[in-house]
Amino acid sequence: MISLTMKKKKTTTTTQTHKPTKPISQITFLVLLSLLSCVNSLRVKPPPPLPILPLPSARQLQWQLGNMALFLHFGPNTFTDSEWGTGDADPSVFNPTNFDPTQWVRVAKDSGFSRVILTTKHHDGFCLWPSEYTDYSVKSSPWRNGSGNVVAELANAARDAGIGLGLYLSPWDRHDVSYGKTLEYNEFYMGQMTELLTGYGEIKEVWLDGAKGEGEKDMEYFFDSWFSLIHQLQPGAVIFSDAGPDTRWIGDEAGVAESTCWSLFNRSNAQIGGTDTQYSRGGDPVGSDWVPAECDVSIRPGWFWHASEAPKSARNLLDIYYKSIGRNCLLLLNVPPNSSGLISAEDITVLQEFSELRRSIFSYNLAINAFVNASSTRGGIYDSRFDPHNVLKENIYTYWAPEENQIDWVLYLNLQELVSFNVLQVQEPIHMGQRVIEFHLEILNKNGKWKNVINGTTVGYQRLLQFPTVKSQYLRFVINKSRADPLISYFGIYMDQVSIVSNNISDTSSRTHFNSSQILRQMTYNHSQIDSL
Repeated sequence: MISLTMKKKKTTTTTQTHKPTKPISQITFLVLLSLLSCVNSLRVKPPPPLPILPLPSARQLQWQLGNMALFLHFGPNTFTDSEWGTGDADPSVFNPTNFDPTQWVRVAKDSGFSRVILTTKHHDGFCLWPSEYTDYSVKSSPWRNGSGNVVAELANAARDAGIGLGLYLSPWDRHDVSYGKTLEYNEFYMGQMTELLTGYGEIKEVWLDGAKGEGEKDMEYFFDSWFSLIHQLQPGAVIFSDAGPDTRWIGDEAGVAESTCWSLFNRSNAQIGGTDTQYSRGGDPVGSDWVPAECDVSIRPGWFWHASEAPKSARNLLDIYYKSIGRNCLLLLNVPPNSSGLISAEDITVLQEFSELRRSIFSYNLAINAFVNASSTRGGIYDSRFDPHNVLKENIYTYWAPEENQIDWVLYLNLQELVSFNVLQVQEPIHMGQRVIEFHLEILNKNGKWKNVINGTTVGYQRLLQFPTVKSQYLRFVINKSRADPLISYFGIYMDQVSIVSNNISDTSSRTHFNSSQILRQMTYNHSQIDSL
């Protein structure tokens, strides 16, 4: 090293010998690493992002996590080859000689259903429990010598199997003489509801509808009183109806939701028995209430068992699965017990095939070993709470969150090898609100160009999108529009080798329209910003 020193016009040159630097000792290295760790630990971390209203209640969250429920239509109609009984059938027709609710529950659990819902009383007014308010029930039938109780036996079987129990109590009653007398019938109905909600343990769901035949007696139902009673007696139970309050009808009996489906809803715009079905199918992007949708459909053409009918195929059920659960809804599949009191063998076979199809597709996320990066991360690289790798964890309570005030919302995935896939799964942490309005998925093709694979609208609890098979190592998931900073809790890709998908498939059949004040921002994405991963 050469050093120049200036002193009173006299210049001297001094040559110094450079001594080799000693390597840092292991102890010194550990001390420095500890100090760095302490500095990082002292960083002030940002709080979680602000939830965006409306939000689901605890009981709605538990309901949504259940994915699928099994509906059990059972009663005199099962024995009279009817769908809507007149209320005149003799109670003696009800006699299921091989009645076994343990089989019902076992079939439900083995097939992946989280709860069963029983028609405790259908429109004919016949009660499957010995109600104190009518003789038109199992106590007047020959089954169990008049001492049987379908509700009690099913409740015990469900509890023993560890699955939830729901009850349907038809508002329309074609048998009881009080029907049509507003005060008298509402007292009668609430008396029966109280029996059901206080005598059979925990109830997870109470299912109501507005069905009533033309020309029937006028009847005003005191729905608000019913809802208050239900939540008072069973605080953990969700209430289903056309208009909520906890979960809504999707608007058809085919099990199919709109491709754009919001859990947001305006209950003030809905009326039980008179809700616009199109409004129900899609929800409301600016709705003030959280009322997610339930898609009901029967495995057979009818809701009650008929010897002449056959079940849908497993592939048909898989298609319904994509269009219900895959569109932010819960699937309620009706599987009616037969006249012997058992679920029919052919229905069980279909359910087993349906379970196997789902397992073959969704048991392994092909992106599970991917390297994941993001356009930004809330709190930066030091905050693992919002790390993009969280999207590979099956838990809605962990998620990726971007930094605030960004123009890009992008997840980048390096799968580490070429992977073929044709199904995309995305989930939002819905306890923070439903946010995503539009998104799309791209792959890097063999020419090094980014290619759009599929466009989507709304995510919610779960979104499944199908498309023709593609193959790539590099993906990017781009969120185009969102009600607030988007949050993603899960990202998965899968191979479905069963379904047939059109080459023209696109999830753009239903667009959500907002004005500028209703969107946090619309992202303008420049493909030249990133040339590779």
